[in-house]
Amino acid sequence: MAALHPRGPKPSRLTAGQIGLYTFLILSALFFLLPLYTMLVTSLKTMEEIRQGRIFALPDSIDFGAWKTAWSGACMGTQCLGVRIGFWNSVKITVPAVAISVFIGAINGYALSFWRPRGSNLLFGLLMAGGLIPYQIFLYPLVRLLANLSLYNSVAGVVLVHVIFGLPLVTLLFRNYFVAIPEELCKAARVDGAGFWRIFFEIMLPMAVPMIVVASIFQFTGIWNDFLIGLVFAGRDNLPMTVQLNNIVNTTMGERAYNVNMAATILTAVVPLAIYFFSGRWFLRGVAAGAVKG
Repeated sequence: MAALHPRGPKPSRLTAGQIGLYTFLILSALFFLLPLYTMLVTSLKTMEEIRQGRIFALPDSIDFGAWKTAWSGACMGTQCLGVRIGFWNSVKITVPAVAISVFIGAINGYALSFWRPRGSNLLFGLLMAGGLIPYQIFLYPLVRLLANLSLYNSVAGVVLVHVIFGLPLVTLLFRNYFVAIPEELCKAARVDGAGFWRIFFEIMLPMAVPMIVVASIFQFTGIWNDFLIGLVFAGRDNLPMTVQLNNIVNTTMGERAYNVNMAATILTAVVPLAIYFFSGRWFLRGVAAGAVKG
């Protein structure tokens, strides 16, 4: 009889805790996605539809005119060039700043992973605390320093400032990652004749790909979304996208174009959102492999 009526696994039922968890997650997702939905549908409406006050309604007909204006025709004061120039300025600032800070941070983390004297944990804690000090405190000294170096109001100056402020965190991320790698691996490489740089480039760096992705995402999003450093150090001709977005939103000539403002905001945010979306798997691997350990 048991063979005729095999007992399979009982169908699982949702418990009260699971229902509460799923409800919380759904409400949290709606909370964060609702502003994005509102921005998106508003950017696709004409001003006549926006005046009707149906803020959550879908557009009667999709209109990409606001997106074209936001990219190449939105006004910032007397100039109507859109966020296109700011986009390329942000690329010129972000790409080298991320590459330099991640590369130097990887070298520092690799070197510090072998340095374990008494009190090293206290020193690394102070390094982390120094990286968390608000950078507004250092603005005036940095302005004077870059002015003396003829780097003020230049892309190179903004890149240098971002590298300086990003190095403490990036160094600690790589240090904590490299500490978890068995030291015997490096000792075996030294026995085979490999030196400091060969071990770094041929062994440690290829193993640290997940951490490179994590550090790059942290740096990229922080630099791309930065407003204050770009405003202070970039100069009028090198303003990043976030500063130009602020100038567009605060420039009013007659009627305020809400659809253009929403389109410009989405254009400014789409790059870091895309990076998180396409590199999420690598990001989670890096975090799980030691990004928050140590």
